[in-house]
Amino acid sequence: MSVSITFTDAAKRALASIVAQSERQLKLAFDTDGCGCLVDGVPALWLVDKADDDDVAVETNFAPVLVERSRLIFFDEAMTIDLKPGTTVFQLKSPGQTLNGHMPLVEVKSGHER
Repeated sequence: MSVSITFTDAAKRALASIVAQSERQLKLAFDTDGCGCLVDGVPALWLVDKADDDDVAVETNFAPVLVERSRLIFFDEAMTIDLKPGTTVFQLKSPGQTLNGHMPLVEVKSGHER
């Protein structure tokens, strides 16, 4: 399955300086920490040092985003990352649903889940 990720202008403005000043990469993760099992989780936006072995880079209209190949099944084919109005958190949406309406950018050390 392939995914398409588009950033809104608001999201690009919010992330531009962070990505430009950092040698880190954006990662769209399916965070299962504290969720009980691997199929219970929530999409999360991470800033990571490097790609993990299972990560694939998805080209976007902003910067490449890493996604774990084994977790692609949990995402929709076409997704948009937007900035939640009046906040510093992001939203992950697809044409049919909001996948995560309150998604902060989390810095994660490589090789470690949050």
